[in-house]
Amino acid sequence: MHNDLIQEVQKRWAEIGQYKNPSTKELMQEIELYKKMLQIFLVGDFYYFIFNPPQNTIEYVGPTIGKVLGYEPEEFTIGLMMSIIHPDDLPTFVNFESSIVEFKKGLSPEELLKYKSRYNYRIRKKDGNYIHILQQSITVQSDLEGAVLRNFVIHTDVTYLKSDNEMKLSFIGLDGAPSYVDVHSKSTLTPVSSTLSKRELEVLVLLASGYNTADIAGKIFLSPHTVSTHRRNIFRKTKTNSIGQLIKLAVEKCWI
Repeated sequence: MHNDLIQEVQKRWAEIGQYKNPSTKELMQEIELYKKMLQIFLVGDFYYFIFNPPQNTIEYVGPTIGKVLGYEPEEFTIGLMMSIIHPDDLPTFVNFESSIVEFKKGLSPEELLKYKSRYNYRIRKKDGNYIHILQQSITVQSDLEGAVLRNFVIHTDVTYLKSDNEMKLSFIGLDGAPSYVDVHSKSTLTPVSSTLSKRELEVLVLLASGYNTADIAGKIFLSPHTVSTHRRNIFRKTKTNSIGQLIKLAVEKCWI
């Protein structure tokens, strides 16, 4: 059963990559660019890697994997990752990945770069303990035919935010693209709107990443007074009283 599931998800990954062999010539320069994207994803301890769907291989793993899972970067392969997913979560993992393949097959080459997929599952650390991770993946290299050649994937430890084992899949639109939250396999996708404005969501992401009001003001070119107003509005609209409550709600609602 376990091997059948692994073979099924590997077939789907190769399918979305159209069985191609992407060049690795500029991979290391691209990694530096991907690192700059990290702040839009972070809500806890994390590690990241570059996944090559056509070849079913992990090409690069960031050094922080040791802090989160206890493995060295060179130990972390697709085979290892699949083997340490909680057995109760593995069937849904495969189901979600199949849904992601179908979703991406319906996008144009330009649209491929404007969506990140996100869902949660349990994964086993090297010491044998399980943690809840939030997996967020964005296509960073495709070709003119729409083949997905490389994904930038981040695993964030969200154990402190999870009170159950429910798994949810969402497609988050970037650059104004619509988002699809809590997607069920083979269901019709309906865009959702957030309680918060686009600017408030920007502030929320930076708050969740640990930035203070002054830092946020500098990053998004607003006055500290305006950022403070956005903060008050965010707490009012979400009916939360602390950053911790806000982050928990934001993860549950797929706002970050």
